[in-house]
Amino acid sequence: MNSEPEDLEFEVDRTFKGIDKALEEFTPELVAREVGKVKSVSTGIATVTGLPNIGFEELIKFPSGVFGIAFNVDEDEIGVVLLGEDWLLHVGDEVERTGRVIDVPVGDGLLGRVVDPLGRPLDDKGAVVEVARRPIERPATPIMDRAPVTVPLETGIMVLDALIPIGRGQRELILGDRQTGKTAIAIDTILNQGDKNVVCVYCAIGQRGSAVAQAIAVLREKGAMDYTVVVVTEGNDPPGLAYIAPYAATSIAEYFMEAGRDVLIVYDDLTHHARAYRELSLLLRRPPGREAFPGDIFYIHSRMLERATHLGEEGGGGSLTALPIIETEAQDISAYIPTNLISITDGQIYLSPSLFELGVLPAVDVGKSVSRVGGKAQIAAFRLVAGDLKLQYAQFEELEAFSRFGARLDEDTRKTIEHGQRIRACLKQAEHSPVSVPEQIAILLALTAKLFDSIPLEKMPEAAKAVRSGAFGLPKDMMDRFQTATKLSDEDRDKIIDIARNSLAAFDASTKPVAKP
Repeated sequence: MNSEPEDLEFEVDRTFKGIDKALEEFTPELVAREVGKVKSVSTGIATVTGLPNIGFEELIKFPSGVFGIAFNVDEDEIGVVLLGEDWLLHVGDEVERTGRVIDVPVGDGLLGRVVDPLGRPLDDKGAVVEVARRPIERPATPIMDRAPVTVPLETGIMVLDALIPIGRGQRELILGDRQTGKTAIAIDTILNQGDKNVVCVYCAIGQRGSAVAQAIAVLREKGAMDYTVVVVTEGNDPPGLAYIAPYAATSIAEYFMEAGRDVLIVYDDLTHHARAYRELSLLLRRPPGREAFPGDIFYIHSRMLERATHLGEEGGGGSLTALPIIETEAQDISAYIPTNLISITDGQIYLSPSLFELGVLPAVDVGKSVSRVGGKAQIAAFRLVAGDLKLQYAQFEELEAFSRFGARLDEDTRKTIEHGQRIRACLKQAEHSPVSVPEQIAILLALTAKLFDSIPLEKMPEAAKAVRSGAFGLPKDMMDRFQTATKLSDEDRDKIIDIARNSLAAFDASTKPVAKP
């Protein structure tokens, strides 16, 4: 009975002896800590003195929980880009080094979340569950560790999948004047990845809060947030946050890519990003160049987009497809920032205000758009049915412009124009309504066989819808062959055309349905 108090006394005595021994062995060490002072504060930047050993792009901690990035490391002072509100800082405030560069949380816990570039949640769902933290600036994958782009990224938008295909690991620029549907194409592409096992990252840079809220609402309504991460900076956020946003989003996307998954990232848009960087550079007194942009404006975009790639088998085989968006002014695609991005990316999708005003949606100008890689990744069935379509559409647009002068047209020219009008009608597509591969192939084969040419233009929407509905009656083994590298056989082609002809019989009295065997 008396053993318990004795054991307790023994344990207490041993604990105190251990503490005494630790105190005897403890040797105090002096830890050097660099502390500087704020010299001046401006909109989005601050000037700091007294940190002699600081490194370029090192993270600096200010009072009130504000962080900054060392951007100008001069002999006497440091120009700092602020990642928080500048009104919280005062001249004379103490600042200290953190000894690290800025990083962002990554992991599966980010899926379905809305965060800012620092990883802080913006959706009232609690703290973000992170697997690790990665620096926002990382070197691109070496060339020898990359693999060719061989798998298509299906957008569900017929004009893109057929005429301007995008491959997984490609960088395809979307550009056009404001309010021409650039964001709509990106959002529709995200919506189409629901059953494709593709993780999506949507990065909104300096956008209006209402526009971002609308995009997030669409993603939630269609169930796309389950596989999407949204990184947001609004128009009233500090320019420093807008500058780091696309880099942070790319690091989040790279985590999934290096885990062997296919990832799609949308930068909406890099015009705001370039303007934020110009604002910071001018405030930091860096020398301005063309259009007041600094000399390294090309480099800030090229080093980011170069991180989009398709990894080889040794790297896990994942891919990162980038869709950067650029806003043009007065249809000038030869301006400074658009030409920079065109030269960096692997093709561009140009949206025409003229087509938008005519109601041709999506307003993709096929003549000015190009994909330099995606054709190699396009499935064989698409290459067969869409091979000559782009040329026919381009000839139609040229002849249509000529016919407006009132010239008399011969019969062949008239037929070319009428066929082109049917192509345009079939390529029209409502927003948030992706088209599956079997539906697209049925429409394109019907166009190739000129089955639509005898149907009045006003009946084309219903006729195209009927052909799309008929495509669901195709045998499952044939639908599976659409996704393989093998070409469509003549038997498959004839069967699809027969189904399309039967679907169109109600719209054209001259078309007789094919008798079923």
